[in-house]
Amino acid sequence: MNKAKEQIMHVVFLLSACASIFCVAMICVFLFANGIPGMAKIGIFKFLAGTTWKPGNNIFGILPMILGSIYVTAGAIIVGVPIGILTAVFMSRFCPKGLYRVVKPAIDLLAGIPSVVYGFFGMVVIVPAMSAVFGGSGKSMAAASLLLGIMILPTIIGVSESAINAVPESYYEGSLALGASHERSVFFATLPAAKSGILAGVILGIGRAIGETMAVIMVAGNQARMPKGVFEGVRTMTANIVLEMGYATDLHREALIATAVVLFVFILLINLSFSALSRKAEA
Repeated sequence: MNKAKEQIMHVVFLLSACASIFCVAMICVFLFANGIPGMAKIGIFKFLAGTTWKPGNNIFGILPMILGSIYVTAGAIIVGVPIGILTAVFMSRFCPKGLYRVVKPAIDLLAGIPSVVYGFFGMVVIVPAMSAVFGGSGKSMAAASLLLGIMILPTIIGVSESAINAVPESYYEGSLALGASHERSVFFATLPAAKSGILAGVILGIGRAIGETMAVIMVAGNQARMPKGVFEGVRTMTANIVLEMGYATDLHREALIATAVVLFVFILLINLSFSALSRKAEA
C-alpha cells in the first residue's frame, strides 16, 4: 500500500514539474514568435541601439529603456545588497532573541506589501524628499533605485539568513578554538561557507528589481529618453511595456513584445550567471 502511494505521488510530482516546464516553454514560444518578427521589421540594430522611441512615427529604439533598467537595477543593488547581507548577518549571529521576535516578522511583512503600496510610499515620501534636497520634480533614477533597494531587502535578507544558518556550527566553533573573536569567526569562517546561498539571495533580488513595474512607474519619471543623470527621469523596459500596451497596435504592439523578449533575455542571462557563479563558489 505504501509503495502504491509513493508511486502515485511520484507521478503527481512529475506532472507538476512537467506543467511548470510546459508553462515556461509556452511563454518562450509566445514571446519569441511574436517579438522576433517585429524586431526584424524594425531592424535589430535600430531596435536595440536606437535612442529614439516615437511610436507615432514608427521609430522604435529601446536603448534608453535598456539603460534605464540597467541603471535603476544597479542603483538598487548598491542600496539593497550591503544592507540586506549585513542585516542577515546581524539577525543570524548578533541579534538578541527578544529583538529577533520583532525584527523577523517586520521583514516578512515587507515581503508581503504590494508593489503599488511601495510606489505610493515612494510618491509621498521619497519623491518629495528628492525634490527638496536635489531640486526638480523628484521623480528620477535615484528615487527609483532607492525604492527598489528597499523592495529587494526582504528577499536578500531571508535567503541570506537561511544560508548563514545552514552553515555547520563547527566552522564557527573551530574559528573560536583557534583564537578568533566572535566577529572574525562570523565574517571569516561562517560567511565564506554561506557565499553560495547569499549569492542566490542577491540574484533573486536583482531579478525582482529588474522586473519591477508598478512602483518604478510611480517614481521614475517615465521619460523615454537617454538617461542624463541620477536625478533625471528614466523609463525602464517594464514601464515601457505597461504604459503603452493598452493602446498599441500592429508594429507598435510587436515592438513592445520584442521589448519583453529583450527583458526575458536579461533575466535568462542573470539566472545563467548565477548558475555559473554558484558552480564556481562550490568548486
